[in-house]
Amino acid sequence: MSSATQTSSFFRLDGRVAIVTGGGQSVGEGIAHRLAEAGAKVAIFDLNDAAAAAVAKAVGGIAVAGDQTREADVNRLAAEVTQKLGRIDILVNNAGIVGKTACIWNLAKFDMDQVLSVNLVGPFLLSRAVVGSPGGDGKPATGMIGRKFGRIINVASIAGKEGNPTLIPYSASKAALINMTKALAKELVGRGDITVNAVSPAVIRTKMLETIPQSTVDYMVSKIPMGRTCEISEVAALVHFLASSEASFTTGQCYDISGGRATY
Repeated sequence: MSSATQTSSFFRLDGRVAIVTGGGQSVGEGIAHRLAEAGAKVAIFDLNDAAAAAVAKAVGGIAVAGDQTREADVNRLAAEVTQKLGRIDILVNNAGIVGKTACIWNLAKFDMDQVLSVNLVGPFLLSRAVVGSPGGDGKPATGMIGRKFGRIINVASIAGKEGNPTLIPYSASKAALINMTKALAKELVGRGDITVNAVSPAVIRTKMLETIPQSTVDYMVSKIPMGRTCEISEVAALVHFLASSEASFTTGQCYDISGGRATY
């Protein structure tokens, strides 16, 4: 547990239940640890069941294996977390893929479809599953709307604001995720203390970079005035704030964590 978390009563998440997608590794694992240190019960959702189980054990949470592009898997996740942990207060849509790195003339429709499915359709399905509905016609309100509390944090990318060459599907998917964040935030305003925000990191030194040509990595790092990659712990700290009750007046925003890269 970090000293900051130990000594401060601010940004505590005691009694909260969080889902972190892609929580079995890398950025998702870091976010899961940070939320758990702040007192949240964390459900790890990941394609890799062994990785999800290992992180869940480490943070004292639960693991659910599944594919976020499959509606049945997402609905099963929401049902299992609600059954075992009582409710869902926080959703961190972290899972994503880079996809094929190439210029547009070397990309197929499949390359775009695959990235959009994971990076945009997945968060859409997950958000819909936890938000619930306002009810009506004798039916009670459900989910976050029914409880009048919720935090949704979407992990986007600075590529979604600026666009990176040879990463058209990835850049487009993250731009769409940022705009979905803003649209959903506006739909939920006035339905209680429910906020929807995004974070846009610059390049983070993770295993995902091993799938990208070094020339592309060098290009991305060269655009960062601080001259270094982002740390997983830095992303986790920002997500933690947005998941807290203290962030109650913050919604529909996309926070850059880019080392000063943003030029828009």
